[in-house]
Amino acid sequence: MRIIRIAKLAMLGVVLAVVTVALPDAAPKSTEIALVKVHQTNAAAINRNVISILAVGSDARPGENFTHTRGDALQLVTINTKTHAASIIGVPRDSWVDIPGHGHDKINASLYYGGPELMGRTVGNLIGVHPKYVFVTRFQYFSAMVHWLGGIDIRNPYAFSDNPLKRVGFKAGRIHLGGYDAMAYSRIRHSLPRGDFDRSVHQEIVLKGIQAKVHAEADKPGFIEHGVLNAMEHMYTNLPPTELFRLAQVMAQVDPHKVRSCVVQGGIGTSSGGASIVLPYVAQARDMGRQIRKDGTLSHCG
Repeated sequence: MRIIRIAKLAMLGVVLAVVTVALPDAAPKSTEIALVKVHQTNAAAINRNVISILAVGSDARPGENFTHTRGDALQLVTINTKTHAASIIGVPRDSWVDIPGHGHDKINASLYYGGPELMGRTVGNLIGVHPKYVFVTRFQYFSAMVHWLGGIDIRNPYAFSDNPLKRVGFKAGRIHLGGYDAMAYSRIRHSLPRGDFDRSVHQEIVLKGIQAKVHAEADKPGFIEHGVLNAMEHMYTNLPPTELFRLAQVMAQVDPHKVRSCVVQGGIGTSSGGASIVLPYVAQARDMGRQIRKDGTLSHCG
């Protein structure tokens, strides 16, 4: 075991040296993902062993700035680095909330108004736990990432389909998702019984499938290093390479059997402009926040 750790550290040292020397002269790549460490002014304290990351799927069209458009998927992930347990709290994108400095709007609009910083602050205000990191990706890169992993395996609770994205549909039970199918599974909502709520559940299922695949592959020589280097070629970040590797290792160490997920529920309403909105149950969201603030895990959804 000690020999394996030493080998990993040696590999990490080599990779960091390559990054330091090669990246400044490398040919520019398209920016498809962003990982931003955000300031948490006045944020409630959480357990020092807990890392909080807000994962956001950007609804950007080609040519648009994906960090300043509406978010299409919002999932707050907390990881306990000591117990290797984790939780995922899904927030429906149409949740009607107060966006600091911009009044009430759908929560996903906060990415458009103020980028990852405001997105993290708005979700943090709803749940009561502010993310330390905000991870934003275009759905095209999300598909490529799942493809790079060789696809993921999930358990689909019920069969459904969608003409624009997946006319053949997804059968119930254990299924394998390639890159495109993982994206479609995460985005479909109109044909789902509970619309945005069910879509958020599906996004959590996909996230758990990705984490389980990373966990299963993590001990393969060079897997983490290769994955981080591949991501860095398409990433905007304010983190140093050492912190990127540490986060990747933290994710890989999570025990898939210790991951619990919940979705913030709410009523359906209409905004002053006539748009359909979700009126989130704030008390439920705050209860989830109190749970994860303690040790990063959820005992119940409320």
